[in-house]
Parts: sequence; structure tokens; C-alpha cells
Amino acid sequence: MMKRNGTGWLFASPYLLYAVIFFAIPLIWSMYLSFTDWNLISPVYYFKGFDNFIEAVKHPGVQAAFFVTFKFMAAFVPMVIVSSLAVALVIHGLPRFKGLFLIGFFLPYLASGVVSSLIVKGLLSHNSAFNVFLRKFGIEIDWLSTPLSALLVVAAIIAWKFTGYYALILTAGFESINKDVYEAAAIDGVTPSQRFWKITLPLLYPAIFTVLILSIGVSFGIFTEVYQLTGGGPNYATNTWQMEIFKQAFTNLSAGYASAVAIIASVVTFASILVIRKLLEMWGKRNGWV
Repeated sequence: MMKRNGTGWLFASPYLLYAVIFFAIPLIWSMYLSFTDWNLISPVYYFKGFDNFIEAVKHPGVQAAFFVTFKFMAAFVPMVIVSSLAVALVIHGLPRFKGLFLIGFFLPYLASGVVSSLIVKGLLSHNSAFNVFLRKFGIEIDWLSTPLSALLVVAAIIAWKFTGYYALILTAGFESINKDVYEAAAIDGVTPSQRFWKITLPLLYPAIFTVLILSIGVSFGIFTEVYQLTGGGPNYATNTWQMEIFKQAFTNLSAGYASAVAIIASVVTFASILVIRKLLEMWGKRNGWV
């Protein structure tokens, strides 16, 4: 038994070492720095106690990051759930070449966020062909300078990127549903809409649960698209947790304060996902899954 356990630990040791070096040590170091005034450069810094946390709670950028994250969630999660569910439904209904189409939809997930953001920025610029075409019909939108449109543009880019990935999970969920259930429902005269809402969605609970938790986690980690397109503006309208941490740490050189913001963001993220997970489990329990 001891020998088998030793072999298991040996095989797990590369990941454990990686976790200690790149997760545990930085986490402990960040927690320590959050109580200091370190400026990222000077070797001398002083203990500030809870001053960083008090200042962060009062800061408009941190307050905006809290609300903006949930705004992104409200826009991004429905977008990506609907689009990935639609893609999964189409692919599930194909008679052949399902894998090929899944790969095609999955490719955007592999694309660089920087590249896709720059392409969208060019597409939505004032003199782009797209905006010139819209102006012919009297439609003029400053996409990245209006709070609502800027938020929706960023949410749409991320939804486009993750649709194929989540569709892969949902397609696996569709494939796992026993066809006998649909045959029995057809005999009972169940309509297609009733079949989808009363049979398919409840039986897709494990896949939907996974996709929802993953997409909610993504909402708390948005950075690249915001950094490239809006910089957190206009007027903090797209200022996410990651954007605020970056600005405080690398623009304002307030690493101690940025660490405090990161700790607050971690607590908010953990608490939010825990609450949402409990709500999803309640839905699953009503359908006999939990």
C-alpha cells in the first residue's frame, strides 16, 4: 500500500510542484503584500494594516469593477448559452461530419484575444466599411465610446470565442440522452417545444451546469478584450476586476494596493460562484439530479 501511494505521489509531483510555485507561493505573497505599501520597485516598504482594503472599498474603480462584472455576466452568459445551445442542436442533428463541424466552431476558442480584439476595433472604427455602410441609412453609433454598446461589444466577442467550446460540452450532453425517452414522448403526443423544455433541458442539466459555471467564471476574469478595446472606459463602464488590478499595479505602481483589490476580487468571485452554484443545484434537484 505504501509503495502504491508513493508511486501515485511521484506521478502527481510535477503538477503539485507547479501548483506550489505558481499558485500557492504567489497567493501567500499577494496576501502579505496587500497589507503593505509596496510600489513594485522599491525594496523598502511598510506595513499598512487594513488601510489598502478600506481605501479599495471606497475607490470608484473598485466599486465599478464589482457592478461591471455582473453586467458582463448578465450580457455574456445568456449570449453564450443561447449561441452554444443553438450550435449544439444543429450539430447534434447532422447525419454525418459532426466532428468536423465541431472543430470549425471550436477554432475561435484557440484564437488570440489580442488579435480578435484588434480586428473588431478596426471593424468598429469610425471610418470602417461597416460604419460607413450604416451611415448611409442614418445610423451612427460610437461603439466603443458609449457605455452600453462598449459592454455589449466586449461581451459579444467573448461569447463568439467560447461558443464552440461550450457547444462541444453541450453536444456531448445531447449524445448522452437516451433516444427511448423521445420515442415514449412521441407516443404520448408531446409537441417539439414541450419536448425541448420538459425533456431535453432537464436531461441536459449536467452539461448546462458545467457550461454555466465555466461562463460565470469567465465573467470574473475578463481582461484582454477590455484592455485592447476600451481600457476600462468609458467612465469605468467596462472596468473589470482584472483591469483595475492591472492599472493599480502596473500604471500607478501600487502593488500593495493592487494585491488588496485582488484579494477582494477573489472573495467576491468565490462567493458569487458559490451562490449561483447552489441555485443551479436547486434546479437540478427539482429535476432529480441532486
